Amino acid sequence: MTLLVNDPRTFADEALAGFAAAHPDEVRALHGGVVRASATPPGQVAVVLGGGTGHYPAFAGWVGPGFAHGAACGNIFASPSASQICSVARAAENGGGVVFGFGNYAGDVLHFGQAAEQLRAEGIDVRVLAVTDDIASAPAGRPGMRRGIGGDLPVLKMLCAAAEEGRPLDEVERAGRRANAATRSLGLAFDGCTLPGADRPLFTVAGGHMGVGLGIHGEPGIEERPLPTGDEVADLLMDRVLAERADAAGAVGGSDRIALLLNGLGATKYEELYVVHRRVAERLATEGLTVVAPVVGEQVTSLGMAGLSLSVTFLDAELETLWRAPAVTPAFRRGHLARRPDRTDDLTAVGSVPAVVPADADSRALGARIAAALRTVRDTVVAHEQRLGDIDAVAGDGDHGLGMRRGAEAAAAAAEETVRLGGGARTVLARAGAAWAERGGGTSGALWGAALTAFGSVLGDSGATDGARLTAGVRAAVDAVRRLGGAGPGDKTLVDAALPFADRLEEVRGDNGFAAAWADAARVAERAAQATSTIPARRGRARTHGDRSLGTPDAGAVSLALILTALTPYFRQENR
Repeated sequence: MTLLVNDPRTFADEALAGFAAAHPDEVRALHGGVVRASATPPGQVAVVLGGGTGHYPAFAGWVGPGFAHGAACGNIFASPSASQICSVARAAENGGGVVFGFGNYAGDVLHFGQAAEQLRAEGIDVRVLAVTDDIASAPAGRPGMRRGIGGDLPVLKMLCAAAEEGRPLDEVERAGRRANAATRSLGLAFDGCTLPGADRPLFTVAGGHMGVGLGIHGEPGIEERPLPTGDEVADLLMDRVLAERADAAGAVGGSDRIALLLNGLGATKYEELYVVHRRVAERLATEGLTVVAPVVGEQVTSLGMAGLSLSVTFLDAELETLWRAPAVTPAFRRGHLARRPDRTDDLTAVGSVPAVVPADADSRALGARIAAALRTVRDTVVAHEQRLGDIDAVAGDGDHGLGMRRGAEAAAAAAEETVRLGGGARTVLARAGAAWAERGGGTSGALWGAALTAFGSVLGDSGATDGARLTAGVRAAVDAVRRLGGAGPGDKTLVDAALPFADRLEEVRGDNGFAAAWADAARVAERAAQATSTIPARRGRARTHGDRSLGTPDAGAVSLALILTALTPYFRQENR
């Protein structure tokens, strides 16, 4: 039970503020999370970790020399937004590029991916690593579908140690991926956790039983069985994790040396963990495995959940060196590192939105036209908010119209402000995209934010534009949506309207000019959006009720088609 709460809505922010106040020599707070109190050495790769609040020490407790350069902290069990992630990354980065590390959950994949798109548009090289250690969440043949649980610690520790060595970005990313491929975890729960302000746990386990294969966001296990002895718990964990020994060890050449984390989930205390670890150590010896620097304790928790998890990473010489490397953070300490000079910059000056960069007259004029177009987008969405909500309610939660209105209003306001500040086309779209994602929220907000950012990256902040450049911007926007959302044709998402639009625009742009091509492509998008009524949903929240959506078009595809049609007048000047 989470008992010490003021307002549940501010719990995550207050916890982060208290954490930063408790460790002023180690971390500094800023919008979205914390960074090291010491500056990132020039040219060193910056590793930014993140996820929802409720998993302490993950992820803020791992910020410090030898480990992470920063951590983006979302709400309880919720991904941080792209603007929070970008804010932390901008403060941590110092010329070496950035690696994002997080557990493989849909919200984190989406928002860290959107943040990576934004930062790349600003000229920062960003790599993304999602930890996939949980053997209970997908079969061995589908590792990309697995969640990140306790294995976050060894994988991200080794990733960060590679950065601390001063390796270039490619090598840091490679080390992290090798550690992830060699890591396997399994968790057990004896009782669920309770969100701040809630009066009951997210799930319960019958007395005298345990859930096998739990997640760390309050997800119950995949099976329930009678609660055994401590030794039998250890044997179960060992049997399941080592069932994939060949694949995990094979990722590093067939090793018999391992890193180990026996992790408490919040309410299972250290003496109990040590009882289990005693048997784990015995089993490892009989399996011919040598444990290197084991860790027993709370590292990846789930508020007050009763339970534990076992993580094993098979090591070669490279990964063992990274695992043993010193680190000094509020919650993970190994070895010794000399104290670094404190950073002295003003973190309140680190923006949650892209900076306005100088633009030439042509791009500023285009930026003003884009701002006007975004006002039309806003007005279109507001006019159809109720309709879009009603469509979404058939197989979703009915919030698509509201989210689109919030996002479009924020984007239009951000664009107008950027024009006043002298921004060009790229900057107008980047700041509008950041505002849309932040205010619109959810998957839709992130995808629209990424699309606007990608479009702007093609247009740039200098030079005139033409139909070819605008067409390339459209393609970049659609590609960003597909890359981040993972949807394809026939999944009943906005992609079903966006992809035919981009294809048709490229096909006919040279025939009668860009404006005519846009109008033609918009009609194609409208027909494609309506055609989604004949297919069940296969992506997003509606996928679990996919057949219920038959006969109703997808709300995201419909909203896109409405916007594309409304924007047609803004391209009548582009007849090349």
